[in-house]
Amino acid sequence: MRTLTTLNGNTQKLDGGAMFGNAPKVLWQRWVQPDADNRIDLGCRALLVQEPGRNILIETGIGAFFSPELKQRFGVQEDRHVLLDNLAKLGLSDADIDMVVLTHLHFDHAGGLLAAWEADQPPRLLFPKAQFITGKRHWQRASRPHPRDRASFIPELLELLQASGRLHLLDECTSTPLLGAGWHLHWSDGHSPGQMLPEVSMADGPVLFAGDLIPGAPWVHLPITMGYDRFPEGLIEEKECLLDSLLARNGRIVFTHDPQVAMGRVARDENGRYSLSESWLAVKGLQQ
Repeated sequence: MRTLTTLNGNTQKLDGGAMFGNAPKVLWQRWVQPDADNRIDLGCRALLVQEPGRNILIETGIGAFFSPELKQRFGVQEDRHVLLDNLAKLGLSDADIDMVVLTHLHFDHAGGLLAAWEADQPPRLLFPKAQFITGKRHWQRASRPHPRDRASFIPELLELLQASGRLHLLDECTSTPLLGAGWHLHWSDGHSPGQMLPEVSMADGPVLFAGDLIPGAPWVHLPITMGYDRFPEGLIEEKECLLDSLLARNGRIVFTHDPQVAMGRVARDENGRYSLSESWLAVKGLQQ
C-alpha cells in the first residue's frame, strides 16, 4: 500500500515577470494577479509518500531559515516553519521522515531542511534520521555554482548534508534500490543541470513531482518558461517529452509552486496544446 499526501510549506511572493520569462504580462496576468510590486503568490509544496515501514518526503520547500532581511528580499510570508506544522497535523515530525528526495538544491526547494532562523545561531539540519537523495551532477553544480544561480544555493546546507553521513548522490539512473519498486526517476537540465524528477506508480496512473520543470499549472502550456531557467529551449523539449509520456499513461503532475493547484492530470487538445483535464487543490491520503 502506498499513500500520497501533499503538504504546503512556507509561501513566497516573487516578481511575475521573472516567473514567466519572456511571456508578456498581458498574457500571464490572465492566470495570476500581481500585487502593486508586480509580485505573484507562490507555494512551496512537498509530497509525502507513505509506504509500509517508511515515510518519504519529496522536497521540503523554502522553510523559514532566512534572516529577517533576506526573508523580506525573497518574499517569504511566514516566520514559522509551515511544513513542520503540517507534518504535525498528520501526527508526524521531521524525526519521523525516513528519506528526503530533493529534485534540486535551490533554496526554495531544499531550505526546509533547515530549522527556522534564530538570532546568533548557526544553521541547523532537521530530519535527523532521514537519508537524503539528490543527483550527483546537480550536487556538483551546487558545490561550484555558476554566477547566474550562485545566490540560489545555501553553502551551509551543503556542508551539513555532507557532514550528516546520510547523503546519497545518484548517477542519472531511472531507478535506485534506495527507493525500490514503483519509483521512476526522470532527469532534466533546462531549469538547472541535473534536476531529478521522481515519479511514483499508482493504480490509476503515475504521479510525477515535476519540480521546476513544470512549477505550476500555467507552465503546462508548452512555450511558458521561467526567467530563472538556465536553458529555456531545452526545457521546452524536455517538458514536451515528459508530458507526452504522462499523457500516454494517464499520468498526473504534482506542482511545487502553484499556490492553488496541488495536482493535475495531463490532457492535450486537438490542436496539440497541453492542459489539465482534472485538478486537485490538495491531495490527502491518495492510495495505490
